[in-house]
This record gives sequence, C-alpha cells and structure tokens, in this order.
Amino acid sequence: MPALVRRQRTGSVVCPSCGKLVGVNDEKCLNCGRRNPGMWGFAPAFRRLGQDFGFTTAVIGGCVALFVTSLLLDPSGIGRGGVFSLLAPTTRSLFVLGASGAVPVFELGRWWTVLSAAWLHGGVLHILFNMLWVRQLAPETAEAYGPARMVIIYTVSGVCGFLASSLVGHYMFFLPRFLGGASFTVGASAPIFGLLGAIVHYGRRRGSSALGRQALTYAVVLGLFGFVMRDIDNWAHLGGFLGGYLAAKWLDPWLPERVDHVVGAFACLAATVAAIVASVLTGLPALAQR
Repeated sequence: MPALVRRQRTGSVVCPSCGKLVGVNDEKCLNCGRRNPGMWGFAPAFRRLGQDFGFTTAVIGGCVALFVTSLLLDPSGIGRGGVFSLLAPTTRSLFVLGASGAVPVFELGRWWTVLSAAWLHGGVLHILFNMLWVRQLAPETAEAYGPARMVIIYTVSGVCGFLASSLVGHYMFFLPRFLGGASFTVGASAPIFGLLGAIVHYGRRRGSSALGRQALTYAVVLGLFGFVMRDIDNWAHLGGFLGGYLAAKWLDPWLPERVDHVVGAFACLAATVAAIVASVLTGLPALAQR
C-alpha cells in the first residue's frame, strides 16, 4: 500500500483536535476528549495531505475538471466575447452539470443544484479569482475549526447562498437587476463568503479581533464590488456569508473537532457528488433533445 494511505497500527499519533500525542488505538484523547483520535490508524495519512486534509486541492481540481467539461459539452462558448466572458461555458452546458438559480430550482424542480453550483464557473477569470480565494481561505478556516468542520461550513454556506439567490429570483423578480436574485447562477463565491463569515465568527469567539476585522473587510469590499460589476450574484454572496457565520457559530471553534464532524464532512462531499451526478443524468437527455 502507498505510504500516503498506509494505516498505522501501533505507536503514537498527533490528535487532530488538540495536537497532543495519543496512542493510535486510544478510544479517547485524555487531553481534549476527542473520540478515536487515531482515526482508525489513518490520522498520519490525513495529516500528510495538509492542514485541510487535501480539500483545497480537491476543490481546485474538481472545479477545473468541471469547467473543462462544461466547455467540451458545448464548445460554442470557447473564444466568445470580451475579456470577462472569455472561455464562457454556455447556459446549456452549465445547466447539465448543475447550475442553480430560480429557473432550475423552482421552475424545473432541480432543487439539488444548490449543492452542485458552487463547483461550476462562468468563465476563465471567474474560476481563476475564485480558486485564488479558496486557496487562501480554506486552509485558514481549517486551521481555526479543523478540516472536517471547514468542509461542513463550505458546503452549508454554498447551499445557503444559492438558496437565497434562487428564492429572491423566484419570488422577488420585480427587483432591479443589481438587487435581484438569479435565474441561473454558478460559482464558488457563495462558499468563499461563507469561509469569510466563519473567520469573522472565529475572531469574535476567540478574541482574534485583527483576524475577524480583516475577514469582514474582505467581505465588505467584495460585496461592494458586486454592486459595481455586472452579473454578480449578490444574494448568493450574502446568503453564503450568513450561512457560513451561522454554521461556524453552531460548530463552535472553542470545542474540539469530533468524529461526527468527520462523518458530517464525508456526508457533505457525498451529497455534492450525488447532486452533480443527478444533474448530469437528468440534464443530458434534455440537452440531446435540443
């Protein structure tokens, strides 16, 4: 078995919650109380993946793969438009892969797209800027809350952001464009704002005022930027920030990360993959009929 995933059966490991040495087979960490701190002998393997257990790499790789797929599904978007619409996938290809918004969620009943939309992007600059933010914020949030809770925050904030945008787009369609929701929407910016919300809460809860103020400043600046640029989903940003803040409050950074958090993180990832698969299976026949 490769060294990266080899299971450790004896000896000591570092507890993922408190950083103290524990026996690999201990049922409970005597320092922080975490159950199964050795994670069935795979704690060292997870640690080698980095502070976030490889989630940042997975997000970047998954988003890039889906972006390329969206271009290949309908190549008519390649080379179309100006700088901000360069390599822009068509609405049809994004629909197939799981774009969210008022139309998919409420008119077409594709409610699961609130999970899948965060992994799709509308252009090469869109994905580039979002992945730079993910690369910066995800490890920081993992360091503050633990990698499992970071994954939960990322997923929950994405769902909250796209649900907010879809609700406003469907029920408050009369609002002006810059205040309204979205008919179709994609992008990792909703969970990115959720990570900012989580860091703001961490600063308030742990007394790290400088960190919290910096994250809040980023959120305000990016939020104001959304009112200046066209086609920015401001409700997804707001919903993502509030979702991330509330999820972080529920997951309290003062408490150690537990095994049920790890289970919850894997459930979030499994639900996201299932949402993308469901979108493709139900969307491809519709694309073939066009």
